[in-house]
Amino acid sequence: MSSILEIKSLSKTYNSGDKALTVLQDVNFTINKGDTFSIVGPSGSGKTTLLGLCAGLDRASTGSVVLNGIALDDLNEDERAAVRNKHVGFVFQSFQLIPTLTALENVMVPLELRGESGASKKAKELLEKVGLGHRINHYPTQLSGGEQQRVSIARAFSNRPEILFADEPTGNLDEETGQKVEDLLFEMNREANTTLVLVTHDLDLAAKTQRVIRLKGGKIIEDKQNVG
Repeated sequence: MSSILEIKSLSKTYNSGDKALTVLQDVNFTINKGDTFSIVGPSGSGKTTLLGLCAGLDRASTGSVVLNGIALDDLNEDERAAVRNKHVGFVFQSFQLIPTLTALENVMVPLELRGESGASKKAKELLEKVGLGHRINHYPTQLSGGEQQRVSIARAFSNRPEILFADEPTGNLDEETGQKVEDLLFEMNREANTTLVLVTHDLDLAAKTQRVIRLKGGKIIEDKQNVG
């Protein structure tokens, strides 16, 4: 099976005045297409920093990131943005919906950025798939947290990403709502055969993925396959 993400000797150091803070150190792993993968660890372990580097949102201090055969380290910011727009979907803890746009318009944004025809029709179909066909004209403030996250999942899948990065996707939701969002995320991921990379504090959620890496102090301290 071919790989979609290759991380080699990845490190990230931030300089603050005359001090250097290393938040990731010599991280290595490869993810195959279609896999589900979790990154876990305590706060400050480097999880979100690692996710950002994997997705090309930030640049590593040393090491390399190859996403779907593309070496991100060789690209400028505009080129990395083009790679994200073509290959990557995102789901964030804070939903990150545009407050002045309706649910439908929020889902249409990536489609319109890609210049696709029929953006409205495709967005409606995605919102129906996540159970929000009756809420398409509502604004984010008129939606519950769970509904907002379902809109963001619909938006994430709108550009048919080959890899989806989800950063604490249930972190702002109560347990019952979070469970529904988890089920929806995995269901849509299976249907689209998308590679799923989760950052989460929730070990029960991580256990639903095929593989889990555990970070501590910016280093991988465990890399295990989940059985079943």
